[in-house]
Amino acid sequence: MKTVAVIGGGPAGLMAAEILSQGGVQVDLYDAMPSVGRKFLLAGVGGINITHSEPFAVFLSRYGARAETIKPLLEAFPPDALCEWIHGLGVETFVGSSGRIFPKDMKAAPLLRAWLHRLRESDVRFHVRHRWLGWTDDGALHFANPQGELNVGADAVVLALGGSSWAKLGSDGAWVPLLLQRGVEVAPLLPSNCGFDVANGWSAHLRTRFAGQPLKTVTLRFSDAAGQTHERRGELMLSDTGIEGSLVYALSAPLRDTIAAQDTVTVQLDLAPDKTLDRVMAEVAHPRGARSLSSHLQSRAGIKGAKMALLRELLLPDQLNDPAQLAHAIKSLPITLASPRPLDEAISSAGGVRFEALDEQLMLRQLPGVFCAGEMLDWEAPTGGYLLTACFASGRAAGQGALNYLKTHHASTD
Repeated sequence: MKTVAVIGGGPAGLMAAEILSQGGVQVDLYDAMPSVGRKFLLAGVGGINITHSEPFAVFLSRYGARAETIKPLLEAFPPDALCEWIHGLGVETFVGSSGRIFPKDMKAAPLLRAWLHRLRESDVRFHVRHRWLGWTDDGALHFANPQGELNVGADAVVLALGGSSWAKLGSDGAWVPLLLQRGVEVAPLLPSNCGFDVANGWSAHLRTRFAGQPLKTVTLRFSDAAGQTHERRGELMLSDTGIEGSLVYALSAPLRDTIAAQDTVTVQLDLAPDKTLDRVMAEVAHPRGARSLSSHLQSRAGIKGAKMALLRELLLPDQLNDPAQLAHAIKSLPITLASPRPLDEAISSAGGVRFEALDEQLMLRQLPGVFCAGEMLDWEAPTGGYLLTACFASGRAAGQGALNYLKTHHASTD
Protein backbone atom coordinates (compact mmCIF):
# COMPACT_ATOMS: atom_id res chain seq x y z
CA MET A 1 0.00 0.00 0.00
CA LYS A 2 1.23 3.46 -0.88
CA THR A 3 1.95 5.80 2.05
CA VAL A 4 1.47 9.55 2.24
CA ALA A 5 2.78 11.77 5.01
CA VAL A 6 0.63 14.78 5.87
CA ILE A 7 2.56 17.31 7.93
CA GLY A 8 0.31 19.70 9.84
CA GLY A 9 -2.90 18.91 11.71
CA GLY A 10 -5.01 21.97 11.00
CA PRO A 11 -8.10 22.01 8.75
CA ALA A 12 -6.07 21.81 5.51
CA GLY A 13 -3.97 18.87 6.70
CA LEU A 14 -6.93 17.00 8.13
CA MET A 15 -8.92 17.49 4.91
CA ALA A 16 -5.99 16.23 2.83
CA ALA A 17 -5.75 13.20 5.13
CA GLU A 18 -9.44 12.47 4.63
CA ILE A 19 -9.25 12.62 0.84
CA LEU A 20 -6.15 10.43 0.83
CA SER A 21 -7.60 7.83 3.17
CA GLN A 22 -10.72 7.64 1.00
CA GLY A 23 -8.41 7.03 -1.95
CA GLY A 24 -7.04 3.85 -0.43
CA VAL A 25 -3.58 4.93 0.69
CA GLN A 26 -2.03 4.73 4.15
CA VAL A 27 -1.97 8.19 5.73
CA ASP A 28 0.39 9.21 8.52
CA LEU A 29 -0.33 12.66 9.88
CA TYR A 30 2.40 14.48 11.84
CA ASP A 31 1.99 17.56 14.00
CA ALA A 32 4.49 19.39 16.20
CA MET A 33 1.94 20.11 18.92
CA PRO A 34 0.60 17.69 21.59
CA SER A 35 -2.76 17.58 19.77
CA VAL A 36 -4.11 18.56 16.35
CA GLY A 37 -6.44 21.42 15.43
CA ARG A 38 -5.27 23.78 18.17
CA LYS A 39 -5.64 27.01 16.19
CA PHE A 40 -8.99 25.80 14.86
CA LEU A 41 -10.22 25.28 18.42
CA LEU A 42 -8.98 28.64 19.67
CA ALA A 43 -10.50 30.43 16.67
CA GLY A 44 -13.80 28.87 17.65
CA VAL A 45 -13.82 30.05 21.27
CA GLY A 46 -16.23 32.87 20.46
CA GLY A 47 -18.16 30.83 17.87
CA ILE A 48 -16.49 29.10 14.94
CA ASN A 49 -17.38 30.87 11.69
CA ILE A 50 -17.03 28.10 9.10
CA THR A 51 -17.97 29.87 5.88
CA HIS A 52 -20.29 32.51 4.40
CA SER A 53 -23.62 32.39 2.58
CA GLU A 54 -23.13 35.33 0.17
CA PRO A 55 -23.22 34.78 -3.62
CA PHE A 56 -20.17 32.95 -4.96
CA ALA A 57 -18.89 35.90 -7.02
CA VAL A 58 -18.96 38.14 -3.95
CA PHE A 59 -17.41 35.38 -1.83
CA LEU A 60 -14.59 34.95 -4.35
CA SER A 61 -13.87 38.69 -4.41
CA ARG A 62 -12.82 38.53 -0.75
CA TYR A 63 -9.58 36.86 -1.83
CA GLY A 64 -8.32 40.04 -3.49
CA ALA A 65 -5.33 39.68 -5.79
CA ARG A 66 -5.42 35.88 -5.51
CA ALA A 67 -9.13 35.47 -6.25
CA GLU A 68 -8.62 33.97 -9.72
CA THR A 69 -5.92 31.63 -8.42
CA ILE A 70 -8.12 30.42 -5.56
CA LYS A 71 -11.21 30.17 -7.79
CA PRO A 72 -10.69 26.56 -9.06
CA LEU A 73 -10.19 25.32 -5.48
CA LEU A 74 -13.38 26.98 -4.27
CA GLU A 75 -15.36 25.89 -7.31
CA ALA A 76 -14.41 22.29 -6.53
CA PHE A 77 -15.42 22.68 -2.88
CA PRO A 78 -17.67 25.74 -2.48
CA PRO A 79 -19.32 26.90 0.74
CA ASP A 80 -22.48 24.84 0.20
CA ALA A 81 -20.40 21.68 -0.31
CA LEU A 82 -18.48 22.50 2.87
CA CYS A 83 -21.76 22.79 4.77
CA GLU A 84 -22.92 19.43 3.43
CA TRP A 85 -19.63 17.91 4.51
CA ILE A 86 -20.13 19.31 8.03
CA HIS A 87 -23.66 17.92 8.12
CA GLY A 88 -22.16 14.54 7.24
CA LEU A 89 -20.25 14.71 10.51
CA GLY A 90 -23.55 15.05 12.36
CA VAL A 91 -23.10 18.78 12.97
CA GLU A 92 -25.94 21.13 12.03
CA THR A 93 -25.24 24.64 10.77
CA PHE A 94 -27.15 27.93 10.63
CA VAL A 95 -26.78 31.24 8.83
CA GLY A 96 -26.32 34.23 11.13
CA SER A 97 -27.78 37.68 10.55
CA SER A 98 -24.51 38.78 8.90
CA GLY A 99 -24.63 35.90 6.42
CA ARG A 100 -21.89 34.02 8.23
CA ILE A 101 -22.37 30.29 8.73
CA PHE A 102 -21.78 28.63 12.09
CA PRO A 103 -22.28 25.20 13.65
CA LYS A 104 -25.62 25.19 15.45
CA ASP A 105 -23.96 25.06 18.88
CA MET A 106 -21.31 27.61 17.77
CA LYS A 107 -18.52 25.31 18.98
CA ALA A 108 -15.51 23.94 17.12
CA ALA A 109 -14.76 21.07 19.51
CA PRO A 110 -17.70 18.76 18.63
CA LEU A 111 -16.96 19.14 14.93
CA LEU A 112 -13.27 18.37 15.42
CA ARG A 113 -14.03 15.39 17.66
CA ALA A 114 -16.40 13.86 15.12
CA TRP A 115 -13.91 14.48 12.32
CA LEU A 116 -10.97 12.91 14.15
CA HIS A 117 -13.11 9.91 15.04
CA ARG A 118 -13.97 9.43 11.37
CA LEU A 119 -10.32 9.80 10.33
CA ARG A 120 -9.18 7.22 12.87
CA GLU A 121 -11.92 4.88 11.66
CA SER A 122 -10.36 5.31 8.20
CA ASP A 123 -6.99 4.19 9.61
CA VAL A 124 -5.31 7.60 9.51
CA ARG A 125 -2.40 7.35 11.94
CA PHE A 126 -1.65 10.40 14.07
CA HIS A 127 1.82 11.27 15.30
CA VAL A 128 1.81 14.30 17.62
CA ARG A 129 4.83 16.06 19.10
CA HIS A 130 6.64 15.38 15.84
CA ARG A 131 8.37 18.54 14.56
CA TRP A 132 9.36 18.39 10.92
CA LEU A 133 13.00 19.37 10.35
CA GLY A 134 13.21 18.93 6.58
CA TRP A 135 14.63 16.15 4.44
CA THR A 136 17.63 13.88 4.76
CA ASP A 137 20.17 13.60 1.94
CA ASP A 138 18.38 10.54 0.60
CA GLY A 139 14.96 12.25 0.57
CA ALA A 140 13.45 10.90 3.80
CA LEU A 141 11.40 13.18 6.05
CA HIS A 142 13.32 14.17 9.16
CA PHE A 143 11.43 14.68 12.45
CA ALA A 144 12.24 15.45 16.07
CA ASN A 145 10.03 13.98 18.80
CA PRO A 146 10.35 13.53 22.59
CA GLN A 147 12.28 10.30 22.06
CA GLY A 148 14.83 11.85 19.72
CA GLU A 149 14.93 12.11 15.94
CA LEU A 150 13.64 9.82 13.22
CA ASN A 151 13.53 9.59 9.44
CA VAL A 152 10.39 8.56 7.59
CA GLY A 153 9.91 7.52 3.99
CA ALA A 154 6.69 8.27 2.07
CA ASP A 155 5.49 7.94 -1.50
CA ALA A 156 4.07 11.47 -1.40
CA VAL A 157 3.92 14.34 1.08
CA VAL A 158 1.32 17.00 1.83
CA LEU A 159 2.63 20.03 3.70
CA ALA A 160 -0.06 21.95 5.59
CA LEU A 161 2.10 23.83 8.07
CA GLY A 162 0.12 27.03 8.49
CA GLY A 163 1.41 30.56 8.32
CA SER A 164 3.19 32.37 11.11
CA SER A 165 0.54 33.79 13.41
CA TRP A 166 -0.20 32.40 16.88
CA ALA A 167 3.12 30.55 17.01
CA LYS A 168 2.28 29.03 20.39
CA LEU A 169 -0.42 27.00 18.63
CA GLY A 170 2.02 25.60 16.07
CA SER A 171 2.00 28.09 13.17
CA ASP A 172 5.50 29.47 13.56
CA GLY A 173 6.75 29.68 9.96
CA ALA A 174 9.72 27.42 10.74
CA TRP A 175 9.13 25.70 7.40
CA VAL A 176 10.11 28.76 5.36
CA PRO A 177 13.92 28.20 5.37
CA LEU A 178 13.40 24.47 4.76
CA LEU A 179 11.62 25.20 1.48
CA LEU A 180 13.85 28.12 0.50
CA GLN A 181 16.85 25.78 0.78
CA ARG A 182 15.17 23.57 -1.81
CA GLY A 183 14.67 26.42 -4.24
CA VAL A 184 10.96 26.92 -3.57
CA GLU A 185 9.67 30.48 -4.06
CA VAL A 186 8.20 31.81 -0.81
CA ALA A 187 6.72 35.28 -0.40
CA PRO A 188 7.60 36.88 2.98
CA LEU A 189 5.07 36.14 5.72
CA LEU A 190 3.22 39.28 6.83
CA PRO A 191 0.48 40.03 9.37
CA SER A 192 -3.09 39.82 8.07
CA ASN A 193 -6.40 40.38 9.87
CA CYS A 194 -4.43 42.44 12.37
CA GLY A 195 -4.61 45.63 14.38
CA PHE A 196 -2.57 48.76 13.70
CA ASP A 197 -0.60 51.18 15.85
CA VAL A 198 -1.33 54.88 15.63
CA ALA A 199 1.52 57.28 15.02
CA ASN A 200 2.86 58.68 18.30
CA GLY A 201 0.60 56.40 20.38
CA TRP A 202 -2.42 57.20 22.50
CA SER A 203 -2.40 59.31 25.64
CA ALA A 204 -2.31 57.54 29.00
CA HIS A 205 -5.87 58.69 29.60
CA LEU A 206 -7.21 57.05 26.44
CA ARG A 207 -5.20 53.86 27.02
CA THR A 208 -6.33 53.38 30.60
CA ARG A 209 -9.95 54.49 30.18
CA PHE A 210 -10.94 53.39 26.68
CA ALA A 211 -8.67 50.62 25.39
CA GLY A 212 -10.93 47.69 24.61
CA GLN A 213 -13.95 49.94 24.00
CA PRO A 214 -15.80 49.56 20.68
CA LEU A 215 -16.61 52.24 18.17
CA LYS A 216 -19.91 50.95 16.86
CA THR A 217 -21.21 51.72 13.38
CA VAL A 218 -18.49 53.85 11.87
CA THR A 219 -17.15 54.13 8.33
CA LEU A 220 -13.43 53.92 7.67
CA ARG A 221 -11.98 55.16 4.39
CA PHE A 222 -8.53 55.87 3.01
CA SER A 223 -6.59 56.05 -0.22
CA ASP A 224 -3.82 53.53 -0.89
CA ALA A 225 -0.45 54.24 -2.49
CA ALA A 226 -1.95 53.85 -5.98
CA GLY A 227 -4.69 56.37 -5.22
CA GLN A 228 -7.49 53.81 -4.95
CA THR A 229 -10.10 54.62 -2.31
CA HIS A 230 -11.11 51.93 0.19
CA GLU A 231 -14.24 52.42 2.26
CA ARG A 232 -16.05 50.08 4.60
CA ARG A 233 -18.63 50.37 7.35
CA GLY A 234 -18.63 48.33 10.53
CA GLU A 235 -17.27 48.23 14.05
CA LEU A 236 -13.75 48.69 15.34
CA MET A 237 -12.14 48.81 18.76
CA LEU A 238 -9.62 51.05 20.43
CA SER A 239 -6.54 49.15 21.63
CA ASP A 240 -3.61 50.09 23.85
CA THR A 241 -1.63 51.11 20.80
CA GLY A 242 -4.15 51.91 18.10
CA ILE A 243 -7.17 50.31 16.47
CA GLU A 244 -8.30 46.75 15.79
CA GLY A 245 -11.52 44.78 15.27
CA SER A 246 -13.54 43.41 12.38
CA LEU A 247 -13.66 46.64 10.37
CA VAL A 248 -9.88 47.04 10.58
CA TYR A 249 -9.25 43.35 9.81
CA ALA A 250 -11.35 43.57 6.66
CA LEU A 251 -9.06 46.34 5.36
CA SER A 252 -5.81 45.06 6.84
CA ALA A 253 -4.26 44.01 3.53
CA PRO A 254 -4.48 47.41 1.77
CA LEU A 255 -3.67 49.23 5.03
CA ARG A 256 -0.54 47.11 5.54
CA ASP A 257 0.56 47.44 1.92
CA THR A 258 0.01 51.22 1.93
CA ILE A 259 2.13 51.62 5.06
CA ALA A 260 4.85 49.49 3.43
CA ALA A 261 4.80 51.78 0.38
CA GLN A 262 4.68 55.16 2.11
CA ASP A 263 5.57 54.59 5.80
CA THR A 264 2.20 55.70 7.19
CA VAL A 265 -1.43 55.87 6.13
CA THR A 266 -4.03 58.38 7.28
CA VAL A 267 -7.55 57.00 7.51
CA GLN A 268 -10.73 59.01 7.90
CA LEU A 269 -13.34 57.85 10.39
CA ASP A 270 -16.97 58.85 9.99
CA LEU A 271 -18.34 58.61 13.53
CA ALA A 272 -21.93 59.32 12.42
CA PRO A 273 -22.37 57.52 9.08
CA ASP A 274 -26.17 57.65 9.24
CA LYS A 275 -26.18 61.45 9.30
CA THR A 276 -25.16 63.89 6.56
CA LEU A 277 -22.58 66.58 7.22
CA ASP A 278 -25.29 69.23 7.07
CA ARG A 279 -27.35 67.33 9.65
CA VAL A 280 -24.36 66.94 11.98
CA MET A 281 -23.48 70.60 11.48
CA ALA A 282 -26.98 71.66 12.48
CA GLU A 283 -27.05 69.40 15.53
CA VAL A 284 -23.62 70.50 16.75
CA ALA A 285 -24.44 74.19 16.20
CA HIS A 286 -27.70 73.92 18.15
CA PRO A 287 -27.49 76.03 21.32
CA ARG A 288 -26.48 73.83 24.25
CA GLY A 289 -27.04 76.22 27.10
CA ALA A 290 -25.50 75.01 30.34
CA ARG A 291 -24.94 71.45 29.12
CA SER A 292 -21.43 70.11 28.73
CA LEU A 293 -20.08 69.40 25.27
CA SER A 294 -20.21 65.66 25.95
CA SER A 295 -23.85 65.81 27.00
CA HIS A 296 -24.69 68.03 24.04
CA LEU A 297 -23.06 65.72 21.46
CA GLN A 298 -24.65 62.64 22.98
CA SER A 299 -28.16 64.06 22.82
CA ARG A 300 -27.87 65.88 19.48
CA ALA A 301 -25.51 63.68 17.43
CA GLY A 302 -25.33 60.34 19.24
CA ILE A 303 -21.62 60.81 19.97
CA LYS A 304 -20.65 59.30 23.32
CA GLY A 305 -18.19 57.03 25.11
CA ALA A 306 -15.19 55.99 23.01
CA LYS A 307 -16.25 58.22 20.12
CA MET A 308 -16.24 61.28 22.35
CA ALA A 309 -12.92 60.21 23.88
CA LEU A 310 -11.40 59.91 20.42
CA LEU A 311 -12.53 63.40 19.47
CA ARG A 312 -10.96 64.81 22.64
CA GLU A 313 -7.80 62.82 21.94
CA LEU A 314 -7.31 64.05 18.39
CA LEU A 315 -8.74 67.57 18.32
CA LEU A 316 -7.40 70.77 19.80
CA PRO A 317 -9.64 72.73 22.21
CA ASP A 318 -10.30 75.37 19.54
CA GLN A 319 -11.52 72.66 17.13
CA LEU A 320 -13.77 71.12 19.76
CA ASN A 321 -15.36 74.51 20.46
CA ASP A 322 -15.88 75.45 16.81
CA PRO A 323 -19.13 73.82 15.58
CA ALA A 324 -18.03 73.74 11.93
CA GLN A 325 -14.66 72.14 12.64
CA LEU A 326 -16.19 69.72 15.14
CA ALA A 327 -18.89 68.63 12.67
CA HIS A 328 -16.29 68.01 9.97
CA ALA A 329 -14.20 65.98 12.43
CA ILE A 330 -17.21 63.85 13.40
CA LYS A 331 -17.76 63.05 9.72
CA SER A 332 -14.10 62.70 8.77
CA LEU A 333 -11.74 62.26 11.72
CA PRO A 334 -8.15 61.69 10.54
CA ILE A 335 -6.10 58.98 12.27
CA THR A 336 -2.55 58.26 11.14
CA LEU A 337 -1.49 54.61 11.37
CA ALA A 338 2.21 53.86 11.58
CA SER A 339 2.50 50.06 11.53
CA PRO A 340 0.61 46.79 11.70
CA ARG A 341 0.79 44.87 14.95
CA PRO A 342 3.40 42.07 15.11
CA LEU A 343 2.83 38.97 13.01
CA ASP A 344 2.42 36.66 15.98
CA GLU A 345 -0.56 38.73 17.18
CA ALA A 346 -2.34 38.58 13.83
CA ILE A 347 -5.30 36.30 13.24
CA SER A 348 -3.68 35.05 10.04
CA SER A 349 -0.70 35.72 7.83
CA ALA A 350 -0.22 36.76 4.22
CA GLY A 351 2.58 35.49 2.03
CA GLY A 352 3.84 31.93 1.80
CA VAL A 353 4.52 29.45 -0.98
CA ARG A 354 3.90 31.29 -4.23
CA PHE A 355 1.35 29.69 -6.51
CA GLU A 356 3.87 30.09 -9.32
CA ALA A 357 5.96 27.48 -7.49
CA LEU A 358 3.06 24.99 -7.69
CA ASP A 359 1.36 23.16 -10.51
CA GLU A 360 -2.43 23.11 -10.90
CA GLN A 361 -2.65 20.23 -8.40
CA LEU A 362 -0.71 22.18 -5.73
CA MET A 363 2.47 20.12 -6.20
CA LEU A 364 5.79 21.90 -5.83
CA ARG A 365 7.50 22.11 -9.21
CA GLN A 366 10.89 21.90 -7.50
CA LEU A 367 9.91 18.86 -5.42
CA PRO A 368 7.77 16.31 -7.29
CA GLY A 369 5.48 14.39 -4.96
CA VAL A 370 5.35 17.23 -2.39
CA PHE A 371 2.06 19.17 -2.19
CA CYS A 372 1.16 22.29 -0.20
CA ALA A 373 -2.15 23.44 1.28
CA GLY A 374 -3.74 25.89 3.67
CA GLU A 375 -2.42 29.11 5.10
CA MET A 376 1.16 28.35 4.08
CA LEU A 377 0.12 29.25 0.52
CA ASP A 378 0.50 32.84 -0.69
CA TRP A 379 -3.07 34.12 -0.28
CA GLU A 380 -5.04 36.02 2.30
CA ALA A 381 -8.65 36.82 3.08
CA PRO A 382 -10.60 38.65 5.78
CA THR A 383 -12.28 36.86 8.64
CA GLY A 384 -15.84 35.78 7.98
CA GLY A 385 -15.36 32.14 7.04
CA TYR A 386 -13.13 32.90 4.06
CA LEU A 387 -9.92 31.72 5.72
CA LEU A 388 -11.34 28.37 6.78
CA THR A 389 -13.16 27.72 3.51
CA ALA A 390 -9.98 28.16 1.48
CA CYS A 391 -8.00 26.00 3.93
CA PHE A 392 -10.55 23.19 3.60
CA ALA A 393 -10.68 23.57 -0.19
CA SER A 394 -6.91 23.65 -0.67
CA GLY A 395 -6.44 20.66 1.64
CA ARG A 396 -8.96 18.75 -0.44
CA ALA A 397 -7.18 19.77 -3.66
CA ALA A 398 -3.75 18.80 -2.34
CA GLY A 399 -5.03 15.43 -1.16
CA GLN A 400 -6.60 14.75 -4.55
CA GLY A 401 -3.44 15.94 -6.27
CA ALA A 402 -1.34 13.50 -4.25
CA LEU A 403 -3.69 10.66 -5.17
CA ASN A 404 -3.42 11.56 -8.85
CA TYR A 405 0.35 11.72 -8.56
CA LEU A 406 0.51 8.26 -7.00
CA LYS A 407 -1.73 6.79 -9.70
CA THR A 408 0.42 8.12 -12.52
CA HIS A 409 3.92 8.32 -11.10
CA HIS A 410 3.91 5.00 -9.25
CA ALA A 411 1.72 2.97 -11.59
CA SER A 412 4.71 1.13 -13.01
CA THR A 413 5.84 -0.06 -9.57
CA ASP A 414 2.52 -1.65 -8.60
